[in-house]
Amino acid sequence: MVTITAIIRVRKGSEAVMRQALLEVAAHVEAHEPRTVSFFVSQDSSDPALFTTYERFVDRAAMDTHNGSAVVARFFAIADPLLEGKVMLVTADEISAKACGGASGITGGPGLL
Repeated sequence: MVTITAIIRVRKGSEAVMRQALLEVAAHVEAHEPRTVSFFVSQDSSDPALFTTYERFVDRAAMDTHNGSAVVARFFAIADPLLEGKVMLVTADEISAKACGGASGITGGPGLL
């Protein structure tokens, strides 16, 4: 399993736009990327300008397909002007995971992504 962790900080006042852009990527992944095993988006509860994604792919080809997709290109076109600094990306080979049943898909509600 190949993973990507992204830490994204946006300028104050840009949080809602970033949140929506990330949720659009998540919806696309759920509908069109069967080889993306999971795609989590989080927004820091004490610093809403800080977002994190955690992405799990079957293999590097699946990761490359995701990263080369039109939805990711659109995300970065939206995100680039909002960013405060560079996106920190960590690409890794997963060495351990605990699977919990029933926790998949996009959730909503106050404070939840």
